[in-house]
Amino acid sequence: MSRAEVWRTDPATLRDVILDRAAVETRLGNCPPLERVWILSLLDRHEEALEEGHQLLASSRDRFKPLLVLAHAYQRQYRWAEAAALHEQALRMASTRTREALVRHHIGRRLFDEARYRDAAAEFEWASDLYRNGGRARLAEASRQAAARSREVHGRDGWSAPEG
Repeated sequence: MSRAEVWRTDPATLRDVILDRAAVETRLGNCPPLERVWILSLLDRHEEALEEGHQLLASSRDRFKPLLVLAHAYQRQYRWAEAAALHEQALRMASTRTREALVRHHIGRRLFDEARYRDAAAEFEWASDLYRNGGRARLAEASRQAAARSREVHGRDGWSAPEG
């Protein structure tokens, strides 16, 4: 089974879901630390993900990706404030359009999880524009689709959580 088949992003919830738990758990034994933190989060092994994520962040020269993977670990626990603070740090470190787009996409996913669909759509659109301008068509399309899903859910629910 290929890596693409062991997990996917659910198009309805925009959350990563496991398709083959055994394959994902097997991957833990021989993957880089950054991927390990992400996998631990995906497996709902939250305390391990946070502990290893903080260790990775402390020991990394380039903190950009460790900030995002640690934010993901907090997000999987619905700890929005911690995830948002890490996203903001990563955004300040984004030195290219592609890196900024990556952070904006992550922020959009967090806002979607928070049921702030209008705000999520705006972040996804921003990410899509940045990716497109950076020549990353596939990623631009993924962000555009996430923006459309956010607008769809916002329109169906007819509300979004208060901003701020």
